[in-house]
Formats: sequence, C-alpha cells, structure tokens
Amino acid sequence: QVQLVESGGGLVQAGDSLRLSCAASGFTFSWYVMRWYRQAPGKERELVAGISHDGGITNYADSVKGRFTISRDNAKATVYLQMNSLKPEDTAVYYCNVDRGTYYGESWGQGTQVTVSS
Repeated sequence: QVQLVESGGGLVQAGDSLRLSCAASGFTFSWYVMRWYRQAPGKERELVAGISHDGGITNYADSVKGRFTISRDNAKATVYLQMNSLKPEDTAVYYCNVDRGTYYGESWGQGTQVTVSS
C-alpha cells in the first residue's frame, strides 16, 4: 500500500519560511520523480515543483521560482519543499504526488495546510 504523508504546514506571516516534508512508503522511492502540488480555495490544483529520481533535475512553477526549493533524500524516502519569502498568495493545501505509470497510476498525500498572513 502506497502512502504519502505530508507534514510541516502551518500559519506564518508574509516573508517567513516553512519546510514541508513528504514521507513515502510502499514503493521504490528512488525510482520515481516526485512532485509538489498546491490548491488554493476556489482554484485548480497546480504543480509547484518536481524533482528527478536522483535529485539531479528540478523544475518550478514561475510563481515560486527563486523562493522555493525541492529536494529529496532517497535513503529516508522523503521529499521536501523549502519555502522562503512566503506570500499570502502561497496560501493553499500542499500535496505530495508520485506518478508510477499507466498500471499503478498516481498517488497523493492527504495534504498539509499552509496559511500566509499579511
């Protein structure tokens, strides 16, 4: 059974930092690209960041470039999202995601709430 468990969300002020963690189990973590998505109230879920299986390639939404950093520790089967210079528009539920192909499909965590006040 695949599990993705996010943690680290909370209420912070604009300009503050937060680090999210996603602990993965039930699959070979090091084989797969991992991604962070977020969904704000009334908006569609959007891709925030992705990281290759070995951490060598990362990509980010334009809205978070220069502020967020995705990383992974394959030994711990954990992917992180370091969020700096947070803005109110970053307020959302943040979800961890892995796509294991056509047969197994995508898996999602339950999400962790990030709220940024002005």
